[in-house]
Amino acid sequence: MTPQRSLVFFGPALVFLAAALWATDAPFRTHLTQGLESNFIVLAEHAFSCLIAIPILLFNWANLKQISAREWLAILFIGVCGSALAAVAFTESFHYVNPSVSIVLQKIQPLIAIALAWWILGERMHKNFWLWAVIALGAAYLVSFPDLKPQLYEGEVFNPNLIGSALALTAALLWGASTVFGKYVLRTAAFQTLTSLRFVVGLIFLLMLNAAQGTFPEAGTITGTDVLFLVIVALTSGVFSLFLYYYGLQFTKASIATIAELGFPLAAVFVNAYFIPGNQAAGTYFGLFAGQWLGTILLLIAMLMLSRVNQETAAIELPAARA
Repeated sequence: MTPQRSLVFFGPALVFLAAALWATDAPFRTHLTQGLESNFIVLAEHAFSCLIAIPILLFNWANLKQISAREWLAILFIGVCGSALAAVAFTESFHYVNPSVSIVLQKIQPLIAIALAWWILGERMHKNFWLWAVIALGAAYLVSFPDLKPQLYEGEVFNPNLIGSALALTAALLWGASTVFGKYVLRTAAFQTLTSLRFVVGLIFLLMLNAAQGTFPEAGTITGTDVLFLVIVALTSGVFSLFLYYYGLQFTKASIATIAELGFPLAAVFVNAYFIPGNQAAGTYFGLFAGQWLGTILLLIAMLMLSRVNQETAAIELPAARA
């Protein structure tokens, strides 16, 4: 296997790993929402991420001249909608619903991205794509609901909380579209350039948003723990994971990448079970129910097979490697 074809095979795995890293911030984000506005939390994440992103962007400055007007529009969408507004909506949903509910609703994201990949990028689905995509989506559902019934009840009263659900679904829509637009821009831009621009554009927009809405915290209200948690979120689920994500996306079809992003809700189940107090339940095996372990195994198998599907189409759509 040549290095290029190897990257095509492992591209979905890199996207899957990056998406799993996004879930590591749930305990920290839950704490931050108790004392800070969602707009400011996302702004602070972008500010810390830009400390790394801006020097990298300056190093790749020549690449900016190669980006077309349409690609700049896609970058603006990714930065404003995918990086800023989606993160704000997702974080704000924690005020209305349990973080697990917000994460579960992200499972509609693949359907959005697959439709857009077909419409915008003209991606044709491999004959085996739908089989393994359906298995992956079913496995992700099983991870979230091991008894196959959604548990969104408070006592005997169903409480979907329309505001929280709408915010989480908005995040899913914007993130799904950003996957496709990211793949579109990567035809010209290096992954380092796109990642850096995502944070810089998002930061500029968030500064204006916080100023307009007056969501900057008062002086002295941010604790040392808040700062530490913001740095952790910015590094683990922010700049590092997105560099890894866009590197993998270079070699992965958008329709397959969006399935690989199910690593996010999968990892979130493990994070919630082990690191968020009160989420441990009786009858579990090492923190998860038997159905969740089955779903995890099926999802990993589906991802392996989708990696093979991605490689089988590489002869037609293999991109040039950019380091």
